[in-house]
Amino acid sequence: MRGQLYAGQLRYHDFAKLREAHRLRRERQQQQQAQQRRSFVANTLGSNTPIATMNSLAPTSALGTVLGGGTMSIINNGRFSGAGGIMNSGNRTFLTASLANKMSDFRLKQMERVANNNPTNPTIQYEFLSELSRRYPEAVVERFEAYPDFAVDERCALLYFGALQRANSYNRFDLRNFVRRMQTGGGAIHPVTMQALQDLVDTKSSSQKKMTKTMQATAAMQIVAGAGPSMVSGGTVGGGSGGMLGGGAASIMSSRGSDPKNPIFVQTHNPSSTKMALFTLARHVLIAFVVVSALTAVLDEKGMGRAMGMNGKHIQEAEGSDVKFEDVKGCDEAKAELEEIVMYLKDPDRFTRLGGKLPRGLLLTGPPGTGKTLLAKAIAGEANVPFFFSSGSQFEEVYVGLGAKRVRELFEAAKKKSPAIIFIDEIDAVGGTRKLKDQSALKMTLNELLVQLDGFDENNGIIVIGATNFMESLDSALLRPGRFDKHVSVPLPDVGGRKEILEMYAQKTKLSKDVDLNVLARGTTGFSGADLYNLMNQAALKASIDGLNSITMAVFEYAKDKIIMGAERKTAVITAKTAKCTAYHEAGHALVATLTEGAQPIHKATIMPRGSALGMVTMLPEGDQTSQSLKEMLAYMDVAMGGRVAEELIFGAENVTSGAMSDIKHATDIARAMVTKYGFSDEVGIVYHGGSTGEESASGSTRAKIDEEVKKLTEKAYERASVSECGVFRSCFMLYVT
Repeated sequence: MRGQLYAGQLRYHDFAKLREAHRLRRERQQQQQAQQRRSFVANTLGSNTPIATMNSLAPTSALGTVLGGGTMSIINNGRFSGAGGIMNSGNRTFLTASLANKMSDFRLKQMERVANNNPTNPTIQYEFLSELSRRYPEAVVERFEAYPDFAVDERCALLYFGALQRANSYNRFDLRNFVRRMQTGGGAIHPVTMQALQDLVDTKSSSQKKMTKTMQATAAMQIVAGAGPSMVSGGTVGGGSGGMLGGGAASIMSSRGSDPKNPIFVQTHNPSSTKMALFTLARHVLIAFVVVSALTAVLDEKGMGRAMGMNGKHIQEAEGSDVKFEDVKGCDEAKAELEEIVMYLKDPDRFTRLGGKLPRGLLLTGPPGTGKTLLAKAIAGEANVPFFFSSGSQFEEVYVGLGAKRVRELFEAAKKKSPAIIFIDEIDAVGGTRKLKDQSALKMTLNELLVQLDGFDENNGIIVIGATNFMESLDSALLRPGRFDKHVSVPLPDVGGRKEILEMYAQKTKLSKDVDLNVLARGTTGFSGADLYNLMNQAALKASIDGLNSITMAVFEYAKDKIIMGAERKTAVITAKTAKCTAYHEAGHALVATLTEGAQPIHKATIMPRGSALGMVTMLPEGDQTSQSLKEMLAYMDVAMGGRVAEELIFGAENVTSGAMSDIKHATDIARAMVTKYGFSDEVGIVYHGGSTGEESASGSTRAKIDEEVKKLTEKAYERASVSECGVFRSCFMLYVT
């Protein structure tokens, strides 16, 4: 039941037995605590063990005079300032303890000032002593004993006894001085309490003389704590009750703590909960974050942060770029577009005489790694002007408005060295299309960039070059004439461009005589300039590992296959049966490609596992293909089906494997594109059906026709690969495998 109650399945107020058990448990706990307190008092009063005495802390002149002549704060005394620490410091963390100490000292000084200005008000004195006792119990003892001009009452006396106990200073307690302090305290002490204290001093019994200072302090505390109606009902004072203290004192001592119905009330400080400690820590961390953020923003605004390395990375200047147009290969058309910019920077009068103006912005678009950044550096190198470069992501940080400020700083730095070039790489990070849900900081940065490009103040002599591989995401206001006037596309290099790039990189290394860069260029369709550099670097590393003096063609082939297909899986466990099936499968592709007109020439066939493929046959086109004819598409489908045909001829139809899955997929994709997009089907007609499958916008009957035509094309390709394409296929294949 208790587990269900803790899990939230039961509610406490629904069970009378639980409430009764809880009440009884609380009563038992209170009785046990009262019994422990009574045992402690009895042991203390009955003990004859001497307690080591210590020299009493006499008031020093460092405290100064309390009234008149200027009051010195007891908190500023060297013995008490920060000496005691926080009593609940165990519940605080290192980060919050220091701040809490400062706040507590400030509050104590304010309360002490009020208490010193109201010396006759015991309530104010009690409030100050209560707050002071939390951290400085020694200061409470000294203020109570050394400054009789401050009013005290029973509450102050109890705080004094508590401070004696916490400071372990019972040996400095003087009963006569305490009674005299209570008499002159001006706190309207109850007369019964004063009489009982006087009886405690005047009693001359033998047991009284043997009382230690600890016992005297405990007895006096019992008398003060028993003040009130319970004490008055205890009998007459000084009635000579035969006890240790006399009638009044004895009745007082037995009134509190001697009966469970009349316990000694003890106020304890409960430690703060974990939730409260976490909340306090989070609050202080938040305050520190706000302060640091504000300070950083102020330093950044004043320009002092740059000296400390806080903001300067967004403005990077490459003085005197040494890159020329001749160092940029594979993009001749893009270089031709940029030559007029260089001509304007070198000779602006040639264009301004006819009213022409320099384009404010130039946008370079194209896939990653095609040389957009290199082209921008080449412009600066050819024109011999300062070149400032940054990236779109460097403008934005956590502070609102910092992006717009950095844009202004970038253009101001370029104005000082005009004419100059500003290059912003990945400009789509800051110039994306604005939306209603965008953060205001992003909008502010883009708006500032728009103003700097074509605002009220003209930036004569400054050309802004932006680069992106995602032009569709740019804001339309950024692309209009007057901001980015010219858009230059930097596509992937063609076969001639790839050869030029390979030749440029080959000058920095040593190639073997068998290396044919033209073959490498033909076999790296779709490679960018960065990919070709990676190819050359991978080949150089492989040759170094193998201990070769130069890079051979075999090493280049290894590096190319590693980039395209992945690393070799030399440790893959391939059975002899699987390897044999893979070999026949790849041989089928190669044989059909050799015998089929329109197929691309074979470059290499291998059964070395790479990536997810157990083998592959690579083709080597004569050049980059921008389009395909019907014959070439049908030949591609025939070659794709050749592997499955070979498995069926050698191992039988029942032993054909799933290795042709990728081949069938490619053949099906070609057939579906021929039917839905290229108009090569008489049944469907010369129409275009969009979508990935070409059936999204088609009717039900048209979809059925599309599926039927795709099936016919793939089946005919399979037939041509096996029998129809050439009558000698079976004999030629048997000749190959034997």
